[in-house]
Amino acid sequence: MAYLSNISQAVLIKPTRFIQTRNISFLKKLLSLDGGKTDVSETPVYNWDESPYEDIRTRAAFIRTRALCPVTKKSVNFVCPYSGIPTHYSEEAWKADEEYHSKKKYELLRKVNLYEHDLRSGRKFDEFVFPGEQEREFTMNMSSWDSFFYTRDFNPMNTEFNLAAASKVLTYPITIGSVLHKLAPYSMQPKGTITLEGLRSLSALHYTLYPPYSKTTETAVSFKERPMRIFILGAKMEAMLPGYVWKQFGYLFPETKFEIHFIGPECYFDPQTKSFTSTEEPHGRALVNRYDEQITLHYHTLYFHELYDFGDLFPFDPYLDVFFLFHPGFRTANEIHWDKSLKGLLESKCAVYVTGYHAEDAARESEWLSSHKLADEMDILMNSTENVFGSTKLDLVDSNPTETFQANKEMFAFRGKRYHAIKK
Repeated sequence: MAYLSNISQAVLIKPTRFIQTRNISFLKKLLSLDGGKTDVSETPVYNWDESPYEDIRTRAAFIRTRALCPVTKKSVNFVCPYSGIPTHYSEEAWKADEEYHSKKKYELLRKVNLYEHDLRSGRKFDEFVFPGEQEREFTMNMSSWDSFFYTRDFNPMNTEFNLAAASKVLTYPITIGSVLHKLAPYSMQPKGTITLEGLRSLSALHYTLYPPYSKTTETAVSFKERPMRIFILGAKMEAMLPGYVWKQFGYLFPETKFEIHFIGPECYFDPQTKSFTSTEEPHGRALVNRYDEQITLHYHTLYFHELYDFGDLFPFDPYLDVFFLFHPGFRTANEIHWDKSLKGLLESKCAVYVTGYHAEDAARESEWLSSHKLADEMDILMNSTENVFGSTKLDLVDSNPTETFQANKEMFAFRGKRYHAIKK
């Protein structure tokens, strides 16, 4: 895999309220890090064919074999002189691509190039020094990445390179946290995107996360008989994040225990074989990694509909369970499995949050749901909106290298109907 390498470096510690020293090599492997230069400002715009990093040269070769020129529909063979990335069949085709030049797509591609080489630059990655538990007298701000990093006492994100690297790693846990937090940056209709049914689902989850207090004992009244479960379907990149990254989500809700369930055939990456493998447990039982007393990570290498049929996850509870589908790709080779899994998602009556790479991608996902035979059985909880905690790092579509995307850029939500009309 392109984003895995063999470099290992240690995190430096900020003196106050920060976690103990941890090795962050896994984060750097996820983000394609390698050794090299130390000054980002001096990072040149390399031609990918001539990059000093082998994996980028390999990626350029992959683009040439898979991508088609948007003008001629022939294999890509020409490197854009502005971005340094292979984009078109020939120089003539590159000049003839009016959309490419009018929309200045090369500026985005140039940024992709800079990001990829920065991540391999060997600079000191202070953005991966994560803070520890929040002191109770401090209130965090969930209105933006900048506000979150500042109020959680992260190291300053002084450059867009810092923010890109940190947000690419943290977008998954903090997207979940921002949705569930009482200070979430999303509001009710008509000015916001959360529907009435969405408010009902969030209210149920908030009752678990922020239980009411007893006036007589001045303690929280808890009905929780088990941890809150977060199900991530079609997990891959998010399942590769180590436990201390997911702990950043846990710090947002210090009074609640969580089980994070990664579900999908590529949810478990074996560091020994450096490949995605089955957990080889009978009846879909998970491989469990207990990070600490608060957070447990569960890996199920089956599709959700298979686990649902086994019944091991029952019962589902809208107060204690929530689903997240990060870029599910309903209309892909996996459409058959999503078709089967949707029935179980709706029957659970739990909130389901879906993200997309951009507005068009989210619209495609939403359209698939609205045209599905089970569309009458679902309520919309959140209309499509920009995800405040989407990744700021631009990535490249290798099969269409004039297009870029950002992880978790858009988000919407739905749930199985809880109230049905009675015909007289």
